Amino acid sequence: MQESPENTTIVFMGSPQFAVPILEAIDGKYQVAAAVTQPDKPAGRGKKMEACAVKKYAVSRGIPVLEPVRLRKEPERIEELKQFKADLFVIAAYGQILPQSVLDIPKYGCINVHASLLPRWRGASPIQAAILHGDHESGVTIMKMDAGMDTGPILRQTSIPLVSDENEKSLSEKLRVLGRDLLMEVIPEYLAGTITITPQDDEAATYAPLIKKEDGKLDVEQPVELLERKVRALNPWPGTFLEWNGKQLKVHEVEVISPRMQDVGVRGIHERYPVVQCVGGGLLLKKVQVPGKKMISGRDFLNGVHDWVNGGA
Repeated sequence: MQESPENTTIVFMGSPQFAVPILEAIDGKYQVAAAVTQPDKPAGRGKKMEACAVKKYAVSRGIPVLEPVRLRKEPERIEELKQFKADLFVIAAYGQILPQSVLDIPKYGCINVHASLLPRWRGASPIQAAILHGDHESGVTIMKMDAGMDTGPILRQTSIPLVSDENEKSLSEKLRVLGRDLLMEVIPEYLAGTITITPQDDEAATYAPLIKKEDGKLDVEQPVELLERKVRALNPWPGTFLEWNGKQLKVHEVEVISPRMQDVGVRGIHERYPVVQCVGGGLLLKKVQVPGKKMISGRDFLNGVHDWVNGGA
C-alpha cells in the first residue's frame, strides 16, 4: 500500500513561470526534497544575473535548489540527487533532457507535465507550435518519462479549445493551471498503481523545436495568415519584427485584411493604421514598437514617421 502524501518525497524539476503553480500544488501536499532548475541567466537591459521563477519560489519556501548547467555531464549532481531518496521526480518545463541514470533514481520513476496533446508537439516549444500551426485545440499530457524526447507512455490528458486571439502568454496561463490540476489527480493513482498507462503512437508524432530570437522575423513572402499566427505564437518572447529602414520594428499585435492587389512588400495605410502587403493579404499593424521606445498603437506610430508608405519592398 502506498504511503500517505505527507510521507511521499518528491524532487521537482522545472524552471519558468509555467512550472510554478505545479510546484506550489505539490509543495502543499507532499514533501518536496529539492527543486532542480536552470542556472541563473542575464536578463534585462543591464544583463544582471536573474534566477528563474521556480528557483525564486523554492528559495522563498526554504526548498534546496540544484542548478546543473548540463545534468547529463555532471555525475556529481546525479549522485547528489540520489541522496534525497525521493519516491518520485516531477518534471515541468525543466529545459534539459534527462539521462537514464537520472530517470532510474526515484522509486516510482519520473512523470512529466507536458503542454500539448502528445504525441502532437513533442519538444521544447509545444505552446508556440500549436498556435503557429493553427491548431483548434491544445491541452496537457501527464506522461511517464523515458530517455526519449517526450516519447514516454501517457498517464492522462485533457484538452481545451484555442480561441482566435490566443497568444503564447494567454495559452501558457491556461495550460499551467490545467497541468497543475491534472497532475494532482494523477499522482495518487499513479503511486497506487491504479492508473491506465497508454503508449504513444510514434507515427503520429510532430515536433516543436526550440525557438530562437531570430525566428521572430516576419517574412512578407509568406502567407499573411501564417504571419498573423506567428505574431501571436511568439508573443511575448522572443517577439516578432519587420525590417524597416535598417531597423527592427517590433510587431506586437496585427490583423489580416483582404488582398489589395499590390505587390508583396508594399507598405501602405488602411484606416489610419500601417499595413504591409504579404502573400494573400495585408498585415495591419495594430501595435508596434520602435527600438528603444515604448509599445504604441499603429496609428500613433504613423503620426511620428513620414516614410512608411513606399512603392515596393
